Amino acid sequence: MLQPSIDSLQTKINSKYTLVTVSAARARQLREHPEKFNHPKGAKSVNYVGMALEEIEAEQLSFELNEDNVKETI
Repeated sequence: MLQPSIDSLQTKINSKYTLVTVSAARARQLREHPEKFNHPKGAKSVNYVGMALEEIEAEQLSFELNEDNVKETI
């Protein structure tokens, strides 16, 4: 079973799309620059996506919606 669970992650970020986008961006950062980030203590996951999800669960990773950059298409 995936840990942390999707239910517990959605209490932190309520949109599944945003959750995937934020965790994928963080996993990319961890993969491309491993020297800048330490493996968190007590982390259960060994892959980057899992680490990103654990950071979201522990509230070490969050996001901010910038509505100024939202473009409306017609």
